[in-house]
This record gives sequence, structure tokens and C-alpha cells, in this order.
Amino acid sequence: MRKTTAIATAAFVTAAFAALVATLIADTAFAARVKDVAYVEGIRENDLVGYGVVVGLMGTGDTAQTVVTSQTIANQLNALGIRIDPKMFRTRNAAAVMVTAKLPAFASSGLKLDVGVASLGDAKSLVGGTLLYTPLVGSDRRNYAFAQGPVTTGGFAVAAAGTSTVKNVTTAGRIPGGAMVQQGVALELKDLPALVFHLNHPDAKTAQALAIALAKAGVTARPLDSARVEVQLADGDKARMVELIAKLEDQPLETDAAARVVVNERTGTVIVSAAVRIKPVAVAHGSLTISVNAANAVSQPRSFGQGTTTPIQNARVVATEQPATLQVVHAGARLEDLVKALNALGATPRELIDIFQAMRTARALDAEIVVE
Repeated sequence: MRKTTAIATAAFVTAAFAALVATLIADTAFAARVKDVAYVEGIRENDLVGYGVVVGLMGTGDTAQTVVTSQTIANQLNALGIRIDPKMFRTRNAAAVMVTAKLPAFASSGLKLDVGVASLGDAKSLVGGTLLYTPLVGSDRRNYAFAQGPVTTGGFAVAAAGTSTVKNVTTAGRIPGGAMVQQGVALELKDLPALVFHLNHPDAKTAQALAIALAKAGVTARPLDSARVEVQLADGDKARMVELIAKLEDQPLETDAAARVVVNERTGTVIVSAAVRIKPVAVAHGSLTISVNAANAVSQPRSFGQGTTTPIQNARVVATEQPATLQVVHAGARLEDLVKALNALGATPRELIDIFQAMRTARALDAEIVVE
């Protein structure tokens, strides 16, 4: 009796869990939050860049042909009171690098930033190196942060006796928390005359849906164009801007996008969006295989006989064509119908690229084809 009850209870829990998952999927299949599809104008990251030197390499740094490395090291040593001729300095244990970072909005002094480091000269590897003190500047050429620390590449390069093994890229790496903000970007939310949300991917229908979603939060919103939605600020909103933005960014909305087929001929990858629709069309697909077998021989004259040795080339060519299958696709077919029809043809991903392009040429595919 207990065993039967346990089985019934387990079946009920499984069914309830399945129903809950189905409900969640149905509710959130096309739903997204405002913060996932748009950002507030003025609240954005800023790019930082700097030039520095990585030292401590095991003979994998820049060669003498990269003059900038030795000159930079000589300048840094001169600043420390050590005078040296750049021409007398070997740089195999050092490498000139470019340093990049992202300065987030509202960043204040003392904030740590992740740093990217990439070789500028002809260094072979940055493994084991340490970045020296490097200022990072913004687009206005002002210093906002300084970077320094050991570089992690996530790979290795080993060479011996003319044989080498390389894993991942060793001439670029990162320094987690390697930069410290010295000066942040001042941004006062209370000084904004209005809140303007920018869509990451402009679309008129999505902009309209965004305005409706924001209005449900109790504000007045109107789309300015296909990429921007303006929120009018009422009296007292500027005193609680952070609270208001947090509330607006958490609003759900349904996004929309144009039908698109993305194909990558190098990897054979095909991505079809769910909005793709097709008109009535019949697709025939077949493949032709040609095999050439070479059977070369040599005609050799008899001993003490007249004649010369003559090579004979024999080739056997076999052409095999698989019968083409005609597959009919009905009007208004959705993504799953299109995939089933093409799978029935036995088409490979690379062949799907040609099929999609031919369908668009025949005006049967209403979608944009993006070839990467």
C-alpha cells in the first residue's frame, strides 16, 4: 500500500512540475526585461586605452627590430634616475603592449577594472610577464585609470629541436582587476531633462512595445523613432531617479525582429529566426559524385629488343548521381515546417546555404540572408 501511494505521489509531483515548467515557458517564451533590450541615454561604458611594457618574459619578447620597446624601457629607467642608451639594451625579456579596459558608468576612484593586454611588436609570447605601471586614457586624452600586474594568457607555446606546440593565443592576455580608477566620469541623474531609452536593435514594433511596457509602470512614454523611447519626468521623479530607473528597467515586454537567416560558409552554420515565413515552393535536391581512379602502367620492351619504355596512363571515371527528391513546402510554413521539409531532403548545413539562397532568388523566402 505504501509503495503504491509513493508511486502515485511521485507521479503527481512529476506531472505538477511538468505543468509548472510548461506554464513558465509559455509565459516567458518571448518576454524580456527592458534592461535586456534597451539602455538609458547617457548611462554607458567608456573605452580606455594605454601603451605599456610587459617584462619578465623568458626570451619570448620583442626583438631588436622593435625599437619602441627599448626606447620605452630607457625612458622609464631615466625617470627612475638610471640613464641608459636604448641601443645597448636587449629586449628579449620585454614586450611592448597595448592595454585596454572598460570604464563603467558612475565609476568612482578606487574601483578595480579588468584589463586586456595585447602584443604590439614581434613578441612570441607574454606568458609569465608582468605589466609595468601604465596610464589608461579616454577619448578626451585624460587619464582615468592606471594598470599594472601579472598577465594571464590561458595558453602556452613550447618549442624544441625545430618542433613547436602552441595552445590558444599567447600574445594576448588579461589582468583581472589589474587597473584602478583614479578619476570617474561625473554623471548626475537629476540633471537629465528626460529619460530616453535606446533599443539595442532598432525596430518600430519593439519601440512601440517598449513605450507600452514603460507606461504600465505609471509614467508617460512615447517612441521618438524606431530606436528611442522618451519618458517624461513628473515632479518629484528627479529626487528618486535610481528607484525610477530600476522600476522601469524591470518591466517585461515582448520584442519583435525581422525575419533573418544567418549563414556561415566557413563553418557550415545556419541560423534561422522564428519569424521566417515562406511561400509555396517545391524544392528538388540531389548530389552528383564523380570518382576518378587512376591505373597507370609501363610498356617495357623485351630484352635486346627494339623499342623504348613508354608509360601508359589509364583512368576510370565513374559518375554517380543520387536521385533528386521533390519536397513541397506549403504557404506560410513556420520554422519547424521549414526545418522538417529540408531535413526530409537530407541536406547538409552547407547545402542548406545554397537552398536558402535559391529560395530567396525564386521570391519564395521572405527573409534577409546574412552571409558571414
